[in-house]
Amino acid sequence: MVSYDESCSKRQRLLVVANRLPVSAKRTGENSWSLEMSPGGLVSGLLGVAAEFETKWVGWPGVDVYDVVGKNALSKSLADMKCIPVFLEEVFDQYYNGYCNGILWPILHHMGLPQEDHNDTNKTYQTQYDAYKKANRKFLDVIIENYEEGDIVWIHDYHLLFLPQYLKEYNNKIKIGWFLHSPFPSSEVFKTLPSRSELLRSVLTADLLGFHTYDFASHFVRTCTRILGVEGTHEGIVDHGKVTRVAVFPIGIDPNRFLKACELPEVRQQMTELKERFAGKKVILGVDRLDMIKGIPQKFLGFEKFLEENMDWRDKVVLVQIAVPTRNNVPEYQKLKSQVHGLAGRINGRFGSVSSLPIHHLDCSVDLNFLCALYAIADVMLVTSLRDGMNLVSYEFIACQEAKKGVLVLSEFAGAAQSLGAGAILVNPWDVTEVSSAIKEALNMPAEERDERHRLNFQYVKTHSAKKWGDDFISELHDTLTESDMKIKKIPVGLPQQDVIQRYSKSNNRLLILGFFGTLTEPMNNQNEELDLKLNPELKGTLKALCNDPKTTVVVLSRSGKNILDKIFGEYNIWLAAENGMFLRDTTGEWVTNIHENMNLDWVEGTKNVFKYFTDRTPRSFFEASETSLVWNYENADVEFGRAQARDLLQYLWAGPISNASVDVVRGNHSVEVHAVGETKGVAVGRILEEIVRKKSMTTPVDYVFCSGYFLEKDEDIYTFFKPEVVPSKLSHETRSKSSASNHSIKKKNLLSNVLDLKKGNYFSVAIGQAHTKARYVVDSSHDVVDLLHKLAVADTTTSDSFSDSEDYQTRNANADWKPWINYVKIRELAVGDTEPVDI
Repeated sequence: MVSYDESCSKRQRLLVVANRLPVSAKRTGENSWSLEMSPGGLVSGLLGVAAEFETKWVGWPGVDVYDVVGKNALSKSLADMKCIPVFLEEVFDQYYNGYCNGILWPILHHMGLPQEDHNDTNKTYQTQYDAYKKANRKFLDVIIENYEEGDIVWIHDYHLLFLPQYLKEYNNKIKIGWFLHSPFPSSEVFKTLPSRSELLRSVLTADLLGFHTYDFASHFVRTCTRILGVEGTHEGIVDHGKVTRVAVFPIGIDPNRFLKACELPEVRQQMTELKERFAGKKVILGVDRLDMIKGIPQKFLGFEKFLEENMDWRDKVVLVQIAVPTRNNVPEYQKLKSQVHGLAGRINGRFGSVSSLPIHHLDCSVDLNFLCALYAIADVMLVTSLRDGMNLVSYEFIACQEAKKGVLVLSEFAGAAQSLGAGAILVNPWDVTEVSSAIKEALNMPAEERDERHRLNFQYVKTHSAKKWGDDFISELHDTLTESDMKIKKIPVGLPQQDVIQRYSKSNNRLLILGFFGTLTEPMNNQNEELDLKLNPELKGTLKALCNDPKTTVVVLSRSGKNILDKIFGEYNIWLAAENGMFLRDTTGEWVTNIHENMNLDWVEGTKNVFKYFTDRTPRSFFEASETSLVWNYENADVEFGRAQARDLLQYLWAGPISNASVDVVRGNHSVEVHAVGETKGVAVGRILEEIVRKKSMTTPVDYVFCSGYFLEKDEDIYTFFKPEVVPSKLSHETRSKSSASNHSIKKKNLLSNVLDLKKGNYFSVAIGQAHTKARYVVDSSHDVVDLLHKLAVADTTTSDSFSDSEDYQTRNANADWKPWINYVKIRELAVGDTEPVDI
């Protein structure tokens, strides 16, 4: 991890932004405050990071301060603790108690969207949403005031979903990470949230998104796919070429803090007193916030069931439940408190006696020392969360059980279940019988099994500490940004058209690989009644001239089917590759099939029915159906309606015909495509070259390649297919072969070494209208490609000086926004054979 600014040799700054500062503040005078750092998971998690970075905290100070004197005094005191306050003032209630805890929190915890109170016109969905955005703006203002170039901003939790977007709008170069400390629900739950798309779009502007578990990350990716219609990959979310990294970082605790606490004399004394208090009894411990998601009623019902079915245990076991009060003024929480008290009273009344009660229920928080003593003497830890982001209580219990090695009974709905499942007994808290059985199993577990389960859990807790969590996230964010910076440095420059033409005219065996749709097709607009794809009429003579040139081989590589390509290019002496090379037609018109024998195409018919259904209900949309791929296109439909229909179409596909199919789903700017998995244009090029060499009995190697198209991201591997071979000619075939590790690469290199004789400057890969691409060069539109093809068609009969630099620049005039084009003169000054793009 690089944490030093190389230019000034100082530690890089990290701004940690959370709803609440890790500080308890108490006013002691008009201009004086008493502050105390609040220990917690986030603070512990950033202890290691703080050593690497100069860390500043940004957040609400936990108190309302309205006077200027008080704000200034508090800000000054907080600065000594490296904290920067955000004063929320009048928006706090509707922002925090309203939108954050009243709307977002229930949605994220699978509790559904609360009913809006229509009698309270001062607190509606809209007023709370407006307050939420305003609060996020207040955070933005504070960050802008304190931001220094090069700072990394790490945003925490659902309270600040709009902040990534606001920061990127202020400065797109700000490096942003975002982490969710709660669960993330399934798409069916999240889609009920008003303004769902805006919230997702905003958080996707961050560079790295972190989640506690794979399930939460998977739910997020699927939600973005279904609601926004973007593409989900193993790396994260891809939207119009931008990749937002999504990764899993399970948070932990600082185990040494609890290990050391258990050695303190006062904790030892409390442990002794508790053992005497519960002498002769097994202790089951519960430590939870008094919250709906913690499943305390389910815990009591499971314990009651256990006492009903196991009479011999009634006087030998006690459940100690610590229920930390929270949101006491909220009616739902008041009802929960009454329910829990009622259950505890009923169970104690049924199974208790004058001298013994089966449940000891405490409505209070306890200090760390007493909590560690409880952890240490407990025989069983019972966690019955109905939905939990992680539940670090289970980690704390394990850290304090080095001596006793008690058993952890853990809800499968807690995030910790994915981390501690190997050593815990997992239960469904809604199944009272299963909870009862788990309690019995834990109490009767043999010592050897307890030791082994504890060993597994203790090893995980020690290894996956809070420090490791923080280090891993920042390291991943740094790697993500490094990759992004490398991509930025490799932004391709404008096409040096004169160089393309000169090298073409001097070559003897040329290969032109062209895309079809968006490259050679007739321009369309929303007023067109005819939706059939047609060849650009300006290309007809040019294309014939190129195809009839004995030195030139022209290949049109398309996802379209054979019938479409035959109809358009039937009269040309041209090579056609349909369905991404699944079918290849030579210049005589003979088609060759390249479909794998074991390829499963059972999904095609069902997908075709879905596409037909959405074509019927989306005016001016159409779909292309071929043997191995289908494309639904809504370029000519109403933009907003087309996008909405595309999102619905994706849901139909995933729920139906492709749910278990081996396919790739590619979301274009105005299209949805389904095709056999792994079939891309780059994969097809090798098969095409082999067939061309065989059919033409080629003896002269290809010494010039021009490849251009308006390709989707997954098809851009076509640009890199030739790249490894674009090396100085003195590099021997033997050296090239040794550099490849896979049989596929060796086969490819052997093929190209025999077929190609490319000097470094004789390969031109050109993307059309792409800001970020794997191609070496870019042009704005297909008009630039058409113009170039005209000039190539007459290159052999025109001197190399026919086009002046000024004419060449005028051809590129439509591309004036590409700043790299300014460096065209610099490129022209480079030595022949070394025309790599200049980094800008």
